[in-house]
Amino acid sequence: MTTLSLFTPSGALPKADALKRAAKRLTQLGFEVSVDADALARHQRFGGDDATRLAALHRIADAAPGVALATRGGYGLTRLLDQIDWGRVAHSVEHGTRWVGYSDLTALQNGLIAHKKGLAMWSGPLACDDFGRTEAEGGVDEVTQDCFLEAMSGALEAVGFRETTSARGVTEFDGLEARGRLWGGNLTVLCSLLGTPHWPKVKGGVLFLEDINEHPYRVERMLLQLQQAGVIDAQAAVLMGDFSGAPKTPNDRGYGLKDAVAALRSRTKTPVLMGLPFGHVRTKVCLPVGATVDLYVQGREAILGWQSDARLAHDHGHHHGHDHDH
Repeated sequence: MTTLSLFTPSGALPKADALKRAAKRLTQLGFEVSVDADALARHQRFGGDDATRLAALHRIADAAPGVALATRGGYGLTRLLDQIDWGRVAHSVEHGTRWVGYSDLTALQNGLIAHKKGLAMWSGPLACDDFGRTEAEGGVDEVTQDCFLEAMSGALEAVGFRETTSARGVTEFDGLEARGRLWGGNLTVLCSLLGTPHWPKVKGGVLFLEDINEHPYRVERMLLQLQQAGVIDAQAAVLMGDFSGAPKTPNDRGYGLKDAVAALRSRTKTPVLMGLPFGHVRTKVCLPVGATVDLYVQGREAILGWQSDARLAHDHGHHHGHDHDH
């Protein structure tokens, strides 16, 4: 039975109910679940003060469970980056711990790439957001759950999606093949790392991005920041996930996310694909941040594949894909 630890590295949990539901559901899915002693700690908006959350992170790393699943995102890991003992975190990954989360976890995942190249964490669900919903709130998304279980078992080797900006069934990316290190995550959090010691200097990589409640013009501004800093042009491909939650305004006059992406595409030769089923949405895949991946596009269909344990240590030789049209 795989051990799974729940911890709160960023924002405070508003109440314990969602954590209890998540722990119960994950136990029913076959995990041996433990909840960190400070998972429900609170200090202002944070899941405990900085020292408490840092200690929890190191405690999880030292215990090296099979899965280290964050309870929620929010904000808070940026405060810890300068104090994290990356060697301890790396040691847990080398001993098989799969760290999982998204949103604010982007800081931890990319920080690991910056400090300990060659290791991977997983961008994937959060315990309370994805496994802690009541049935009235929609319960657990089946695709998200299945993809998570495959990834945590080591069986997941690929995710598929449909590029959404095409017409007549073919995109300009038809026939695209790219290989590189997968990195990225939440666009706002990633941009906050630029120019710091925690920025992963990835060349020729596959950069994936998502965000929530950011108006398309703000998304465009951050994309152009990355492009003007030379980051986008240095990648093999960029994959755009979900960017929802921002209301339209009268000033937009039809301007939206596709226009923001078009502005980026007009300034770079790097392929920028839309439609990756990942982000602040119910249905999300799991992605091995830091692993070497292969991207293939045929018509509108894109496949992102990797070695099955995402740590590049073994090749099981069996294909388990997970396709989803978003």
